Amino acid sequence: MNLYLVNVLMALVWAAVTGSFSLINVIFGFALGALALSLIREQVGSMGYFSRAWRVGSLIALFIYELVLSAWRVAKLVLKPNMNLKPGIFAYPLKVDRDFEITLLANLITLTPGTLSVDVSDDRRYLYVHALDCSDPDQAREDIADGFERKILEAFR
Repeated sequence: MNLYLVNVLMALVWAAVTGSFSLINVIFGFALGALALSLIREQVGSMGYFSRAWRVGSLIALFIYELVLSAWRVAKLVLKPNMNLKPGIFAYPLKVDRDFEITLLANLITLTPGTLSVDVSDDRRYLYVHALDCSDPDQAREDIADGFERKILEAFR
């Protein structure tokens, strides 16, 4: 059985036992369930559950960092007296191959200011990305590969 589902069920059981289904109480029950599962992790095989949660948290932290950083870069570009921009579209070779992973990568790129996922090739090997400043597409490809795509592969494989 999926350990996340077990943890959710443990949180609901906690709420039922305490008689309070408030959000704080359910979250507390979820945390207690996670603690209980971590204590018996060898018996239930939950090592992957906690490491995956850590890696997903790392992906979220990277997204927030990139969001702030790219918002700052776009603000600096827009506020310059002479906007010396070179917008363009470049093809990014995908290492991710599952639909969920491709969709997540495309959405993370689109949600980051200054970039927009345009299309995925028919063979699902390339993601076409529009960049506000595409003066160095190789650096943009490297940033995506070393950032979002690497974290997605770590979190979901």
